[in-house]
Amino acid sequence: MPRKSTRLTFAVLATGAGVFSMLQSLVAPALPTVQHALHTSQSTATWVMTAYLLSASVFTPILGRVGDLTGKKRTLVAVLLAVLAGCLLAALAPNIGVLIVARVVQGIGGALFPLSFGIIRDEFTAAEVSGSISNLSAVIAAGGGVGIVAAGPIVSALDYRWLFWIPVGVVAATVLIAARYVPESPKRAAGSVSWLGAGLLSAWLVALLLPLSQAGQWGWGSARVLGMFGTAVVLFAVWLLAEARSATPLIDLRVMRQRAVWTTNTAALLFGAGMYAIWSFLPGFVQTPASAGYGFGATVTESGLLMLPMLIAMFLSGVIGGRLQHRVGAKAQLTAGAALGALACGFLTLWHDQQWQIGVVAGLFGLGIGLAFASMANLIVGSVPPEQTGAATGMNANIRTIGGSIGAALTSVLVTGRLQPSGLPYASGYTHAWALLALFCLAAAGAALLVPVRRASRAAGPVTERTAAAPARVR
Repeated sequence: MPRKSTRLTFAVLATGAGVFSMLQSLVAPALPTVQHALHTSQSTATWVMTAYLLSASVFTPILGRVGDLTGKKRTLVAVLLAVLAGCLLAALAPNIGVLIVARVVQGIGGALFPLSFGIIRDEFTAAEVSGSISNLSAVIAAGGGVGIVAAGPIVSALDYRWLFWIPVGVVAATVLIAARYVPESPKRAAGSVSWLGAGLLSAWLVALLLPLSQAGQWGWGSARVLGMFGTAVVLFAVWLLAEARSATPLIDLRVMRQRAVWTTNTAALLFGAGMYAIWSFLPGFVQTPASAGYGFGATVTESGLLMLPMLIAMFLSGVIGGRLQHRVGAKAQLTAGAALGALACGFLTLWHDQQWQIGVVAGLFGLGIGLAFASMANLIVGSVPPEQTGAATGMNANIRTIGGSIGAALTSVLVTGRLQPSGLPYASGYTHAWALLALFCLAAAGAALLVPVRRASRAAGPVTERTAAAPARVR
């Protein structure tokens, strides 16, 4: 039974996770402004995004596991303090180097996702777990949309530094409330952190994600990119071997091999490829001058407003999906969410000449994101033992990020691979990219269909040792 107000606990978790999600997308539209203000090059400015991505990828599963072992509440407060410090440092950064360091510190906040899911599972009643996870997932999804929509107005009315000053105030209040009112979870995993596993995980993630994010500048066929990809493969194999032999692995591979887990993670990888690429490239598409033969010459603020239907739809579908999950099941919602993403990208491939068409696409994709985020989290939480919740949900978030990096990298190749004399991409680059993203989302729907169905209790309650040992069958 919950020992304190679950509403207040949820508000704290939602605020922290929502702010981190917003910081993911809030900075991207403002990168040209940051580049000009800090007198740096475009290639250097992109590290503001890359550093955040790499940091979050490393810290999300590791600190999720630390929370499982040492206490989710204390780890949550520590992570919130790190986000606060990172935002404060970014707001005061005198040069691009300090801003990049600040973004690395902010990236620690990626652990807020698995820690929040774990606290909900530990502290809320069984009947509240599924709906609360869906609601939190809706907030996380909407946070990314808020970043896209709000960046332009904030920079235009104030200054790019207010992209960080505003989160400073919000996170500071959240830290105080969390320290006072969020209860410490009584359930702890046995063992200790496998630092060898943590180091190897960090190494192969960096070796994979760094060339994906920088290949456009380094060259896909360059020795640096190919060498890092090869290194990532070797380190991944070594990590798997080390985790399999460890008495206290960072990521329990037996849990990862459960059908409900690996199919959900596969869907997360593929859907993430479509979602993050849409977030990254659709605003640029609408900002392209009409002289290029497409686009609307929108400002950053106007392009954000065109994405507003996505923000509203993803929040509403996430919340409503939580209410419907007991009736239709998480598997059906994940399949429907990925299918809506495929439909949106297919629509965008064929029709993108009017602004209302962009709004329809954004709304459809938003519906898909809301359903997919909520169902993925519930499928993972309902399939793993309580002491593995942080590590498993952290790995799911990471896999979605890896998919996003792959999708964004391939989209960049298609969009920027051939340019007009004006330096702008051809329309065909975008249409080929939208078609590829439709295929990614369609494949995600196919992976979702492989998730096993469980006719079980109404809520995702704790999974026993016995059920964890056998392949879970999750509805």
